[in-house]
Amino acid sequence: AELHTEKTECGRYGEHSPKLDARGEVVMASSAHDRLACDPNTKFPAPTHGKNWIALIPKGNCTYRDKIRNAFLQNASAVVIFNVGSNTNETITMPHAGVEDIVAIMIPEPKGKEIVSLLERNITVTMYITIGTRNLQKYVSRTSVVFVSISFIVLMIISLAWLVFYYIQRFRYANARDRNQRRLGDAAKKAISKLQVRTIKKGDKETESDFDNCAVCIEGYKPNDVVRILPCRHLFHKSCVDPWLLDHRTCPMCKMNILKALGIPPNADCMDDLPTDFEGSLGGPPTNQITGASDTTVNESSVTLDPAVRTVGALQVVQDTDPTPQEGEVIFTTNSEQEPAVSSDSDISLIMAMEVGLSDVELSTDQDCEEVKS
Repeated sequence: AELHTEKTECGRYGEHSPKLDARGEVVMASSAHDRLACDPNTKFPAPTHGKNWIALIPKGNCTYRDKIRNAFLQNASAVVIFNVGSNTNETITMPHAGVEDIVAIMIPEPKGKEIVSLLERNITVTMYITIGTRNLQKYVSRTSVVFVSISFIVLMIISLAWLVFYYIQRFRYANARDRNQRRLGDAAKKAISKLQVRTIKKGDKETESDFDNCAVCIEGYKPNDVVRILPCRHLFHKSCVDPWLLDHRTCPMCKMNILKALGIPPNADCMDDLPTDFEGSLGGPPTNQITGASDTTVNESSVTLDPAVRTVGALQVVQDTDPTPQEGEVIFTTNSEQEPAVSSDSDISLIMAMEVGLSDVELSTDQDCEEVKS
C-alpha cells in the first residue's frame, strides 16, 4: 500500500468546541442522501476494533449543532464539516451550543470534496487535528494591538526627533569647529609672518658642537640655515617650526602660545598692527641678526641639579643701565645648557626653566644684581 501525507492549515475550530487535538479514520454517512447528517438515525460505517474515527459532513439543511450531535451520539472522536456555497474557501467559527464535548472544525469546500473523492475510491484517509498557528492573531485583544501600535509609533517619533536633533547638533558643532580652525590658522599665519627670521653664519655660536640641536628635527645648525626665533627666544629651523606653528601655535619646547605673546586674537580677521613695544622686547627690528657678541646683563643665579636631571633654561635676564636697547642690540644670553628669557621694556624680569627627568630642580636667584660683561 502506498502512503501519502499532506499537512495544511485550513480548518477552524467551532465556537463551543474544545481546542484539543484529535485523530482517527475519516468516515462519511453510509447512504448518499444521509451525508448531511441531519437525521438522528444517520449511520456512519465506523471502523472495527474500536478505532477512533472522524465524521466528515457537508454543510447545509440543518444546524451545526444537529450535525455534530448526531455524529457525537455514534461515538465519533471529532466532526469535520466542510463548507458548501458561493464562497467555497470561507470558513467560519461554527456555533453549536449544547454539544461541547467533541472536537468540531470547519474546512473549505475544495479540501472537503478532495477527501470525499478519496473515500469514494475506497482509499483510507486518516486525519490528525492539531492546533495551528496561522489564526492565533485572531485571539489577540484589539486593545492590546492598539496599545502596542501607539507605543511603537510614539517610540519611533521620539527616536526620529532625537536623531534629527543629534545630527543638527553634530552639523553645528562641525561647522563651528571648522570656522574656529580656519580663524586659528589665519591668526597663526599672521603671527608667523611677524616672527623674527635669521640666517646662521659661519662662526656663530649656534654652529658649535655643544649648542642645542633643533628640537623639531633633532639636527644641529649649519651655516646658511634659516632659523626662526620665537618670542620665548627659542629658535628652530624655519622649515621645521613653521608647519608646527600652523597646527599648534605654541613653542615646541616651552609651549608658549605665540598668538598671546604677539597680542593677536585668534578670531581677528585682519591684524596687521602689533604692540608698539614688540620689536623692542625682541631686541630690535626683525631684520637684525643676532650674534654671540651682544652685550648682556645677567643676574647671578645658582642651579642645584640631580646628576640624572638635565635642566634647560634657568637664567634671569634683566636690562642694562640703559633700559632701552640700542638699535642692533639684543639683550639675551645662550649657551649649551641654558636658554634665557625675554626682557621687556619694564623692570620686570622673566624666569623660565624646563626639566627632563624625575628629580627635583632647585632654582635660587640672588636679589642683588651684578653686571656681567660678555
